[in-house]
Amino acid sequence: MAIKLKVTQVKSGIGRSDTQNRTLEGLGLRGPHHSVVLQDSDSVRGMIRKVSHLVTVEAAD
Repeated sequence: MAIKLKVTQVKSGIGRSDTQNRTLEGLGLRGPHHSVVLQDSDSVRGMIRKVSHLVTVEAAD
């Protein structure tokens, strides 16, 4: 069974670099306090690492 991650944006992307804002958009996040559930993969983990200061990550049920 694949592991799923719940990613929640906790800080705004305003004033951040264009690449960080595109990464948030690529994760499916639209603003602070918005959450998405994603499949755990290397590409998703890399995107999370790039914006780790803007998001929180936890295991999804």
